[in-house]
Amino acid sequence: MRDLTPAGRAINTKIGKAIHDYSLIEDGDKILVAVSGGKDSLTLLHLLKKIQSWAPVKFELFAAHISTDFHCGGCVHNNVLTSVFTGLGIEYRFKDVKVLDERGNTTCFWCSWNKRKALFEIADELGCNKVALGHHKDDIVETMLMNLIYNGEISAMNPRQELFKGKITLIRPLCYVEEDLTRKFSKESAFPEQLCKCPFGQDSRRKFIKDFIAQASKVSGKMDIKTNIFRSMARIKAEYIDVKEEGQS
Repeated sequence: MRDLTPAGRAINTKIGKAIHDYSLIEDGDKILVAVSGGKDSLTLLHLLKKIQSWAPVKFELFAAHISTDFHCGGCVHNNVLTSVFTGLGIEYRFKDVKVLDERGNTTCFWCSWNKRKALFEIADELGCNKVALGHHKDDIVETMLMNLIYNGEISAMNPRQELFKGKITLIRPLCYVEEDLTRKFSKESAFPEQLCKCPFGQDSRRKFIKDFIAQASKVSGKMDIKTNIFRSMARIKAEYIDVKEEGQS
């Protein structure tokens, strides 16, 4: 802990609580960390490596970076990530996937689906039973509000989600971590400047939700709006929810 930066110590504490609350890491786990090259995934990788050195349970770490034929000019090159992975002493894999159609178009869903499929294939090759994603509290809260407003459903990202009848488990150890902390840790740690930015990253709907949360937090004083929204997913009062879809009798 002494060699961690101030933001690193704060994030480490929150990751530890998430691991405990959701049983994210267990003895004998082989964990594949999905690394885009952005601040969040690099934060996750570095701190899981730290945790591995002192955790009471034994687990293995691997890293994977998925490249597509749809990317921005600022994507981290493989040689930069290779330096990061070898510096941490972590076995890694790179994989290229095609997501563009014959017209050079794609969608966020199709790109994400193919990248997720590639991750599962690498996890299977390495014998990993868990895949760690770098989604933080802001991602989870924003996704919940987007699904509520734009899709008419209550759903978000689970900190732990079993897939394929338990063969693979998705884990999100940063689920209690605010994006501001990963941003600070990235600067403190001098992560590579060529941060990978998804071309869909400026989604106007997500920006609207992000701005809404920021404004709500500003006018609410000391009230922790993001934490309240996050906790609401575990505080559903079923007796006050008895609404049928329009048109149903």
